Amino acid sequence: MLTQEKVSLIVNLGRDMSSAKDLDILLDRLLADARRFTNAEAGSIYVKTGGSLSFAYTQNDVLQRRLAPGKKLVYSTFTLPIDQKSIAGYAALTGRIENMPDVRRLPPTAPYSFNPEFDEATDYRTQSMLTVALVAQDAEVVGVLQLINARDASGRVVPFAAEDEPFIRSFAGSAAVAIERAKMTRSMIMRMVEMARLRDPLETGMHVKRVADYSLLVYERWAARRGAAAKDVERDLDALKIAAMLHDVGKVAVSDAILKKPAKLTPEEFDEMKKHTWLGAGLFDDGHSPYDRAAASIALHHHERWDGSGYPGHVRGDGTPLPGFAAPGGGARGRKGEEIPPFARVVAVADVFDALSCARCYKDPWPEERVLETLRAGAGSHFDPEMIDAFFFDLDAVRAVRARYPEPEAETERVRR
Repeated sequence: MLTQEKVSLIVNLGRDMSSAKDLDILLDRLLADARRFTNAEAGSIYVKTGGSLSFAYTQNDVLQRRLAPGKKLVYSTFTLPIDQKSIAGYAALTGRIENMPDVRRLPPTAPYSFNPEFDEATDYRTQSMLTVALVAQDAEVVGVLQLINARDASGRVVPFAAEDEPFIRSFAGSAAVAIERAKMTRSMIMRMVEMARLRDPLETGMHVKRVADYSLLVYERWAARRGAAAKDVERDLDALKIAAMLHDVGKVAVSDAILKKPAKLTPEEFDEMKKHTWLGAGLFDDGHSPYDRAAASIALHHHERWDGSGYPGHVRGDGTPLPGFAAPGGGARGRKGEEIPPFARVVAVADVFDALSCARCYKDPWPEERVLETLRAGAGSHFDPEMIDAFFFDLDAVRAVRARYPEPEAETERVRR
């Protein structure tokens, strides 16, 4: 690739990054972009959290090809200290680029070492590696980008080109700024979730993260089966991730006596609970961004049911029925089938799966088999059957999300009390 082409590509990659608002979507995108620029077959991103590095995201074409088409690569998360012992830790400590032709033949003077445990566990071989600290404008390290096994035109693993290092450093600077911005957005969202949690003991940070990630898995598979364009899906996933985390934010307007009641609600109490849908949607109804529209749609409609028996149905912003949609027994006629927006249909599946799988003040967590049977039984009545098919396509990825965001034991005990 000619130098001018590389400059143009880096500029375009920076523009691509600026369009992603969610942190996890951004990490996925910037890792894919960096790999494409260097023709790396794999890579990982670490995000600085406190005084350590959190292994946040990974991609690996070799391991991905071993999976059935459409399945997600499942990996464990962990943390590393920022010190000289690991390659990523050293890059974060020094802010330097480390370009290693072969990590298994490091020079004796290298302060760090290569840990082969991942390779041994997955039958993979790491050889060339390019590691660069993600340094923001204030010289603060926000993470580390690690690219693995550059390949030449014939597909052979080769060292990363030294002449690419300035471009990657420039890319890393843009990525660091984008990560800081996305972390700020995530922080604001989690503050809204925490505000809801102060009222509703079920609305925990881990719950909303799981619901959002389950929703992404299901929606991406559903959209692929529908033949949606990759660019459209990429845009939708960014909006969906943020909006799904805010699905129950309207519960801040519901009384504690109802939210924290450890028993079945009366019909009158349930009517009050239903208000959280249109009250939550009202927080976003004056917005013009795709994120506001997605958040309003999900908040309003994630309790609709495929057969039309859900709520709140066809309502105005104040919860009153739209003209021609008043139900005989009061309220509005429920939306059914594809009258329910796709984002709301997918969050309905994710929210119920998580609610049944976790402890609540009125129940213990259900065994996974019982939860899955309930979801299957609800296809065509409670849930969109295509969304249920998409959910069951990759249960290993679903379980990985659940393992990544466990409820702290203290939180589980608080909910039970």
